[in-house]
Amino acid sequence: MEQVPENVRGAIEFDPWLQPFAQTLSERRYLADKWSYDIRHATPDNHEISLPELARRSYATYGLHPDVKTKEIHYKEWAPNAKRAFLIGDFNNWDQNSHEMKHKDEFGNFSITLPPNSHGDFAIPHDSKVKVVFELADGSRIYRLPAWITRATQPDTQTAKQFGPAFEARFWNPPERYIFKHKRPHINGKVDSLRIYEAHVGISSPEPKVASYKEFTKNILPRIKDLGYDAIQLMAIMEHAYYASFGYQVTNFFAISSRYGTPEDLKELIDTAHGMGILVLLDVVHSHASKNVEDGLNNFDGSDHLYFHSISSGRGEHPLWDSRLFNYGNFEVLRFLLSNLAFYIDVYHFDGFRFDGVTSMLYNHHGVGAGGAFSGDYNEYVSSDRSNVDHEALAYLMLANDLVHEMLPESGLTIAEDVSGYPTLCLPRKLGGVGFDYRLAMALPDMWIKLLKDKSDDDWQMGDIVYTLTNRRHGEKVVAYAESHDQALVGDKTLAFWLMDAAMYTDMTVLKPLTPVVDRGISLHKIIRLITHALGGEAYLNFEGNEFGHPEWLDFPNVNNADSYHYARRQFNLVDDKLLHYHHLNNFDKGMQATERRFKWLNTPQAYVSLKHEVDKVIAFERNGLLFIFNFHPTQSFVDYRIGVEQSGCYRIALNSDHSDFGGHNRIDESVSRYFTTDLPWNGRSNYLQVYIPNRTALILAPENRF
Repeated sequence: MEQVPENVRGAIEFDPWLQPFAQTLSERRYLADKWSYDIRHATPDNHEISLPELARRSYATYGLHPDVKTKEIHYKEWAPNAKRAFLIGDFNNWDQNSHEMKHKDEFGNFSITLPPNSHGDFAIPHDSKVKVVFELADGSRIYRLPAWITRATQPDTQTAKQFGPAFEARFWNPPERYIFKHKRPHINGKVDSLRIYEAHVGISSPEPKVASYKEFTKNILPRIKDLGYDAIQLMAIMEHAYYASFGYQVTNFFAISSRYGTPEDLKELIDTAHGMGILVLLDVVHSHASKNVEDGLNNFDGSDHLYFHSISSGRGEHPLWDSRLFNYGNFEVLRFLLSNLAFYIDVYHFDGFRFDGVTSMLYNHHGVGAGGAFSGDYNEYVSSDRSNVDHEALAYLMLANDLVHEMLPESGLTIAEDVSGYPTLCLPRKLGGVGFDYRLAMALPDMWIKLLKDKSDDDWQMGDIVYTLTNRRHGEKVVAYAESHDQALVGDKTLAFWLMDAAMYTDMTVLKPLTPVVDRGISLHKIIRLITHALGGEAYLNFEGNEFGHPEWLDFPNVNNADSYHYARRQFNLVDDKLLHYHHLNNFDKGMQATERRFKWLNTPQAYVSLKHEVDKVIAFERNGLLFIFNFHPTQSFVDYRIGVEQSGCYRIALNSDHSDFGGHNRIDESVSRYFTTDLPWNGRSNYLQVYIPNRTALILAPENRF
């Protein structure tokens, strides 16, 4: 190990196959560490400050800020390409010259302080409209929403007709701000189980409309709590002008979406979740930004390279997303993005982030085309050739993880949406890793859909299923999921729809016998989710509605569907109707989460798989002392089936997917089901037991002394 640089020694000891690439890894960590040092000493007197302190100072300085004591309003904006700047709005009747900002420093920062009005109150009324005007070198003027604005709203119909549909910036200064009542939950996602409920506030209603924060707080949070999830991942929170972008074309990074309500409403939602013991994660979009000019960051100060790489550089636009790409090597961009994270932690009490588009950030090819065909060869990730990996974006991600974990050392969580399998992504920074706590196991839903779409049940290969579920960098934790929002979007199908399709409209009633299609669908929906939960990772994620087999895809209102909200909703009314089988799937999801919470298997060492029988279609494995048995066979049940197990003793059923509460056939009498081991080796284990496993059924057995 003498040749290994000290700053990545831990990563090499973790994975010795990385040793030939140690120098490259060291250079990447050094860049982040250098930036961290420079940022911490960025004060005029070179006085060292912490990363959180710099981030907090920035969001407290830039943008519009009321002083409750003096009733002054301070506004600061970075726009180096502008010659002059003016603040305009309802408060000065949109006078373009009355409130000129001072060009204070050599970095291009404009600022202004508005004294109290004649009544001794703030000069800008609460929730009134504002804009900033920049005069360019040629004398022309451009109109923008302040980059750090904390509230942006859709224009009323008349304004939209006159001036277009661009969002409007508002000065958010409520006379009474929401006061948080609950502390952050004591869930430690680095140690405890993490069961994540991915949700979109706007679709969280059976009605064809945009649901509100308050409705989500009242109607959906209790459902999530009842199901047993301990974290919520909120999508589409950062303001986006185009609803159908699913929140991934962000226009205003510090503003939460006004479609669902006010900032105080979102604070109440998060506070209520905390009172239920539920963490709240933000799906943060720092991988790209909307191209909108009038209400976004694009061409903000008249140049195309303020927050982004220039168009002419070839790095300023995403080749598929029609969006702008940040210049992570610019100090002011780092300040903006890091402050954005700190803002959501401090102001809204988010507990961490799911970082969108990490694959796009990591690679100069953005995972597109031939460059995105990752084979697992380390040269694709950590070769000395700098053309593949964006070192500056990687350094930003390292700093972002530093910031979150410094601000929330006990509970802060970061999750990377990365399909590439970049090594060290989820290793701690101190070891030389990027610092994420988890990455999404993005290959798993693809596997299930390919099986359902392309193969008959008889052709499913147990070995292939196990391989995909376990093929990951052990020691770098992943979030397993059978389907997320990606699989729910129009153009694809949810697992339930792949399984049952049109039968979901006609045959889900309990008032008539199960049809073969629905029987198969309900059975496979349950065991697919359980084996993914138990074998696929160290955390688990479910997308809103999929827990009960939501029958339809997601399609947001757009020109192609006549602006309809019919498919932009979640039909919770279906699960509440006890005459439909949806409530059985919901019961199973609840039972699965409760069993994990009681016996624990997430965030424990990888399972030992003792059986992958291709003819019988049976998989068996042990994890954290529990025995998991899956019979995928479409027709064959087995009596006294022999299963190897390491720990001797008596076992009982902890979860049975065939239970009638879960829409099963109740073929196992759990009241008398006790399984005693025999002291003879079997399938590489020291003991075996014999068990009845009906077709298309999953069982979890636990040692009797754990009940």
